[in-house]
Amino acid sequence: MQNKKKQTRIMVFGTFDGLHEGHLHFFKQAKSFMKNSFLIASIARDKNVFMIKGKRPVLDEKKRLALMNKCSLVDKVVLSGIKNHIPHIVKERPDIIALGYDQKAYVKNLKKDLKNKGLSVKIARLKPYKQNMYKNSLLQIKK
Repeated sequence: MQNKKKQTRIMVFGTFDGLHEGHLHFFKQAKSFMKNSFLIASIARDKNVFMIKGKRPVLDEKKRLALMNKCSLVDKVVLSGIKNHIPHIVKERPDIIALGYDQKAYVKNLKKDLKNKGLSVKIARLKPYKQNMYKNSLLQIKK
């Protein structure tokens, strides 16, 4: 029996309203923390996108989930919580949470809130990739 090295579970969060080169770089950067990594992408719920951004995503959460499931850089795709973001993170038990350079929602007490639920994680902030070019608010996403 072969001894399999434990994969490092890395979790990222986003709306992912269409995939562009900036998202792909985001996934590659997150995976680069560890050689043997397992990338989990948490898709923001439609209701929460509206609450945070003040507008609905172009693609609904089911379409965004299906799109992300086709991305070979991501190993698992989950929908985020609707009222509470902590339980779905605890369920996935990531070793590392990789936040985008501009992610501010739900971040303030994240490490402490997870520790209170018995989960100790490293939180890392990723660098932007051509932020003036690859940002959904600057791109025209078609349905």
